[in-house]
Amino acid sequence: MQAFTDYSVIYAALGGFHYGDMLMQLFFFIVLLLLVRKFAWGPVMNMMQKREDYVAGEIEAAEKSRAEAEQASKEAMEQLKQTKQEAQAMIEEARNAGTRQQEEIIAAAKAEADRMKESAQVDIQNEKEKALQALQDKVASLSVLIASKVIEKEISSQDQEKLINDYIKEVGEEL
Repeated sequence: MQAFTDYSVIYAALGGFHYGDMLMQLFFFIVLLLLVRKFAWGPVMNMMQKREDYVAGEIEAAEKSRAEAEQASKEAMEQLKQTKQEAQAMIEEARNAGTRQQEEIIAAAKAEADRMKESAQVDIQNEKEKALQALQDKVASLSVLIASKVIEKEISSQDQEKLINDYIKEVGEEL
């Protein structure tokens, strides 16, 4: 009986081993698991699945937005590069046009200066010829005047020389 008492001590120390209570608790635990699975686990899993789908969708949308932003950035860089090239071409074209216009203005100014120079030379030549003609006319009239005065007076050679010198001075003053 000694062996029986040893089990009874253990049985008493554990508070009694009631198989009926254990089966009942196991039954209720299984029922509780089934109820949790049907009413709580399904909705929780659905909610978790929806959340997972939402997060995956957000990640996909963010990735798509990043790709679009990267593409837009590339396009903007290309457009900026093209705009810079166009601006550089416009600047070069304007510089060339300015150089051409400068050369045209210089050529026109030279042509005008040459025309004015030729015109001035023609005017100078005309005035020179007029002055020579006037001088010849004056010399001729003075010569006639001297000759008439010499004829009117018979003067000595010294008086004639003096008279000629006076008339030459008079002609020089008038010119």
